[in-house]
Amino acid sequence: MTETLVRAAYALLLRLALPAYFARLWWRGRREPAYRAHWGERLGFAPANPSTGRLWLHAVSLGETHAAAPLIAALRARRPGLRLLLTHGTATGREAGARLLREGDAQVWLPYDTPGAVRRFLRAHRPVVGVLMETEIWPALLAEAEAAGVPMVLANARLSARSAAKGLRLRALLHPALTGLACVLAQTEADAARLREAGARGVAVMGNLKFDLAPDPQLLARGREWRGALVRPVVLAASTREGEEAPLLQAWSALPAPRPLLLLVPRHPQRFDEVAAMVAAAGFSLQRRSSFGERPPVDAAAADVWLGDSLGEMALYFALADVALLGGSFAPLGGHNLIEAAACGCPLLMGPHTFNFALAAELSLAAGAAERVADIDAAVQRGAALAHDTAARAAMSALALDVAGRHRGAAERMAQAVLDRLRR
Repeated sequence: MTETLVRAAYALLLRLALPAYFARLWWRGRREPAYRAHWGERLGFAPANPSTGRLWLHAVSLGETHAAAPLIAALRARRPGLRLLLTHGTATGREAGARLLREGDAQVWLPYDTPGAVRRFLRAHRPVVGVLMETEIWPALLAEAEAAGVPMVLANARLSARSAAKGLRLRALLHPALTGLACVLAQTEADAARLREAGARGVAVMGNLKFDLAPDPQLLARGREWRGALVRPVVLAASTREGEEAPLLQAWSALPAPRPLLLLVPRHPQRFDEVAAMVAAAGFSLQRRSSFGERPPVDAAAADVWLGDSLGEMALYFALADVALLGGSFAPLGGHNLIEAAACGCPLLMGPHTFNFALAAELSLAAGAAERVADIDAAVQRGAALAHDTAARAAMSALALDVAGRHRGAAERMAQAVLDRLRR
């Protein structure tokens, strides 16, 4: 009874918040116009004459969409002709997902998590199996999918200790959602244990799909070409978040001249202009990747900072860098994908907060492919020193490539588990 009342209250609150939800989409659409498109899909309304019977995969944002790519490839290899329905929650996720589509596939926004919107979505598309990536636990979606007989799989699943503690306060809402999953394919044993404790059934440890991501060889080659044209080392600040750039720039200004080139890549594209303004306000000369074309202009080499204001080019940036600082790890945000740095052979410095990629961080640290530092000041000092230490960098690069190579295979294991559900 308590769970029923809580779910009803949750649905009512979401309905009341619907105007604010669309107002937020309109606001975000100022910089990313995709947020102002296809609003009917947000309420579960399908395009005209949609084809049904697809395998449905939801990847909310850019990171989850990238992680889904090797799983989709493995599914297609095992089941030629498989048709997919891809859903997303962010503009960057949808843009990246469009590149994964094949003839017969479809792509829409994930419906707002109210019973009516989800029911319309399921009736319109009639997926045979649903796959949610990583942490996408939506109570109404999972309840309505169960009622409609659509088995739901949580793939590449993770649950940090912090998120598990928060989940205890919402147990009446999240517990029935987790029990409604057909199976859970967890990244690590620790994730699996926390998910079981939270109520999930059919939990199996499969590894992390991001180890199966292969960097684009063309981007790697371009990054190395650009690096070869520079006479000073390059330190990359990868996927920085709000609150990290200001102390980074302050610490960078304290370095003695001549400094390495700072390559600064914000996590979210809507912040590119904001971060560019911060760099200029800090007194640094700036060049933006968006102005380069195939290669940087001649005068770019003299700039203090390059701003990586592009999407889908992290492999280029890791190949260009001598050492990288992991964004999201210097504020309590859990860090970002350090596996991509390893796959590109880039030595990595991480802050104290890596709970989103705990096992990958432990593996990299234990192998000597990465180092942990106390804060952004220590990261800048150590990064500048390591950028000048050719032998240490070469050793860390080789160890990083070894770590990435030894932990592949999750895509094949997860594809088999998903297709087992499809056959049932």
